[in-house]
Amino acid sequence: MRQETKCIQAGYEPKNGESRMIPIVQSTTFKYDSSEEMGKLFDLEASGYFYTRLQNPTNDYVAAKIAALEGGTAAIMTSSGQAASFYSVFNLAGVGDHVISSASIYGGTYNLFAVTMRRMGIEFTFVDPDCSDEELEAAFRDNTKAVFGETIANPALTVFDIERFAKAAHAHGVPLIVDNTFATPINCRPIEWGADIVTHSTTKYMDGHDATVGGVIVDSGRFDWMAHADKFPGLTTPDESYHGITYAERFGKEGAYITKATAQLMRDLGSIPSPMNCYLLNLGLESLAVRMERHCANAQKVAEFLEGHEKVVWVNYPGLPGNKYYERAKKYLPNGSCGVISFGVRGGRKAAEEFMRHLKVAMIATHVADAHTCVLHPASSTHRQMSDEELLAAGVGPDLIRLSVGIEHVDDILEDLTQALAAI
Repeated sequence: MRQETKCIQAGYEPKNGESRMIPIVQSTTFKYDSSEEMGKLFDLEASGYFYTRLQNPTNDYVAAKIAALEGGTAAIMTSSGQAASFYSVFNLAGVGDHVISSASIYGGTYNLFAVTMRRMGIEFTFVDPDCSDEELEAAFRDNTKAVFGETIANPALTVFDIERFAKAAHAHGVPLIVDNTFATPINCRPIEWGADIVTHSTTKYMDGHDATVGGVIVDSGRFDWMAHADKFPGLTTPDESYHGITYAERFGKEGAYITKATAQLMRDLGSIPSPMNCYLLNLGLESLAVRMERHCANAQKVAEFLEGHEKVVWVNYPGLPGNKYYERAKKYLPNGSCGVISFGVRGGRKAAEEFMRHLKVAMIATHVADAHTCVLHPASSTHRQMSDEELLAAGVGPDLIRLSVGIEHVDDILEDLTQALAAI
């Protein structure tokens, strides 16, 4: 099936007389006829459900759809994109371990890595995504367990060189984790370029309607954990907290990583989405391909308009021929990148605030990547915990305005921008 069809049909196949839409299994627990049957579930000898904190049928239907869209073998839903980022790394790294991350990532993820997970004993090295091969090589250590990047960075719009970072990660026997939130699997499938694990904040384009917070982790099923057994004892040695199971032996490359995340991390930390939230997410997924086409078409016209406006100092959008990442975007994102544009108006921070005050169609909101056109000044909101130096290193200058172009009629968006720019 092509991506447009997978958005509608993947993940759930109703049998004769069953519900056409995925059922909402709004239950915490599941009944069995005998203790022996339930025991097989606890021993991971049989598939099934016993407690929604670990797994739920509704959630798994949606996870299967997203795995199909990304070309992965297994997936797990989480309660937020932040939870997905945390689990994706914590499933591999612990106290005394090291992870390499692109410096050009979402501010919340940067803080998660640089502050919270550092307190947990995991050290991160942040590298310029456009660093030299020598600089990238120098970042690796004997205790490095993973490399992390975003397909399109939020909000810097850096286009990550997936193939290059995957090659470097694999040369050191570690997986590449790619956050594909902005591109979505409609515009890029990182696994096809060498990524091993893909994450999303499903709160963004996948949901698309400001309805549900959520996240997902997809495993490519390609990374050979046993070939690097000394680096990943959590996957390649017995887990005494789960009856001595060795995940990589029992579930192979295709299932070990997600099974461990479910049986161990979700069991203990419980960042599960509600079945109702996953049901609503599925409604968004059904129109994802159609919406992404409109987002990209609108954003391209808006970016070209801003680039030609006298009160706009600079515009950053990968679809513009003069953009630093234009050629890389053509490689990884040939059908369009996303609906997000960053730009600066003449007059800096003060002018930016005045501009946003006069918008009528576009709304000031912390959210991004949904059907509504939204605008934000990251330095005073989502990235306010970062210093000016850290902001610049992440590609998010103090004057940056993030415009998330929605799927309204593009002429209404352009007219709104025109009158707001006229007011400064």
